[in-house]
Amino acid sequence: MSHQQPDFSDVKVAILTSGGDAQGMNAAIRSCGRMVLSLGARMFVVKWGYQGLVEGGENIQEYQWNDLSKTIHIGGTILGTARCAYFLTPEGRMMACLNLIQIGINKLVVIGGDGSLTGADIFRKEWPDHIETLEKTGQDK
Repeated sequence: MSHQQPDFSDVKVAILTSGGDAQGMNAAIRSCGRMVLSLGARMFVVKWGYQGLVEGGENIQEYQWNDLSKTIHIGGTILGTARCAYFLTPEGRMMACLNLIQIGINKLVVIGGDGSLTGADIFRKEWPDHIETLEKTGQDK
């Protein structure tokens, strides 16, 4: 019986940190990122948490293995965090969705506390509706 390794070459994972800085965030970024890369997927980071996700552009960057070197001893989070009132609105989450799909990111890892994960859960639940709206308006390209 042979076991075939799954193909992750079409997987693009974004990692963001949100909320207050905490010990171990950089270790979590590094371990998650290196696992993504070791599986053959592409890894992206989102600077400044949900604010960076809403703003897009330079805030979303592709990272390689070496970009994660020499990070676990640094306090806080190398990605930064910021409050984002706009992400609390459906329109803000729609912008975040658009920024992710324009790059082709199809997985999101959120590192943070209760508020961060509550935001991620709301985003997950609304995702199909955002995709449908973007498709109807032709913005999904």
